[in-house]
Amino acid sequence: MKTRIKELRAKYNLTQDDLAQKVGVRRETILFLEKGKYNPSLKLAYDISKVLKTPIEDIFLFEKPLRKL
Repeated sequence: MKTRIKELRAKYNLTQDDLAQKVGVRRETILFLEKGKYNPSLKLAYDISKVLKTPIEDIFLFEKPLRKL
């Protein structure tokens, strides 16, 4: 899964640590989310969307798997 967290953080002038503190997680969690190495819980995704003032579906971009024919 890809995310726009880094881009949106920059828009609001937030560091990874700032965002982590606002949503109640460690900075490393934000780092792993930005790198696509961690899928957030629904609550964490919701909290991030509120801080970044952006709908969840505009932050977390799900890649559809290729269909086999």
